[in-house]
Amino acid sequence: MTDARELLRDLVETPSVSGEERAVAERLVSYFEAHGREAYLDDVGNVRAPADDGVLLTSHMDTVPGDIPVREASGELWGRGACDAKGPLAAMAVAAARTGVSFVGVVGEETSSRGARHLVETRDQPEAVINGEPSGWDAVTLGYRGFVKGRFAGETPSAHTSRPGPNALEHAMDWWHDVEETFEAGSESSVFEQVTTKPVEMDGGVSADGLAFEATVEVQLRVPPSLTVEEVRATVEGALPTYVGEEASVAVEWTDAIPPVMESPRNGVAAALRAGIRAEGGETTHLRKTGTSDMNVYRGAWDCPMATYGPGDSALDHAPDERIDLEEYDRGVAVLTAAAERLQ
Repeated sequence: MTDARELLRDLVETPSVSGEERAVAERLVSYFEAHGREAYLDDVGNVRAPADDGVLLTSHMDTVPGDIPVREASGELWGRGACDAKGPLAAMAVAAARTGVSFVGVVGEETSSRGARHLVETRDQPEAVINGEPSGWDAVTLGYRGFVKGRFAGETPSAHTSRPGPNALEHAMDWWHDVEETFEAGSESSVFEQVTTKPVEMDGGVSADGLAFEATVEVQLRVPPSLTVEEVRATVEGALPTYVGEEASVAVEWTDAIPPVMESPRNGVAAALRAGIRAEGGETTHLRKTGTSDMNVYRGAWDCPMATYGPGDSALDHAPDERIDLEEYDRGVAVLTAAAERLQ
């Protein structure tokens, strides 16, 4: 496993905050070329190593910001991205080089999934996909919630603050209260099965010309597989005030959406990963994640079996003590290699 660990350390030692992935991409290209494989950067900076294109191993090269000195201690490698997702990324590159399956390292997963979106637009559908994110070496992730992003915009005529009647900012606050109340979940439902509502930015005040009062609210909602993006959007729009006055306006503009995904544990990819885990002496746990990943993008475009897998503890994603257990990483490489061979 010396070669595999060397690649992992090289990737972790190379900073690759979203938008600055090129150095890591070039290291991956050189790794595949050293193993007799073609590899190149596409138009958005993804690393593509085509081969047996029926099976695709793919993970993201970017990280969130944060400087964590790279060091090895007590069998663990510390550093930003060690867990999310350079552990899975390196393990997939090694497994792809060993088995001859296709590999893609994508850009921008931590921001807009730009690399994954470009991939589905420019590549034929594979027969099977393993997406790389930390699940733990003996667990397989089958589900992720979706994502909806929008902006409330309201405008009312400017008026003295002593006058009755709501202004645009009050309309915004009332609207968001109704949205939260509509999606309020009972205590018996898990977070994965809920719509999570989050305002992330709010602004309001008198317009530049002094004739109107304006308000905007940037919002994000997570969508469980039991609902569609369209159903959540319709509910949010239905909470808008029905009457705001003839000279006022309120509306929601939708700026981004990624559908939820929930795969069957009986699909061929999940079965191949379970067989690899058993071969390493493990018992498989199936996971559902409350966030969103590039697997959502792949499921939205491709109708083929898929699952997410990778060594690493996802509780350490984005954390100031991010690290990966090296023995777990070795097992992850072995599991991915066995799964790729089985899928071939």
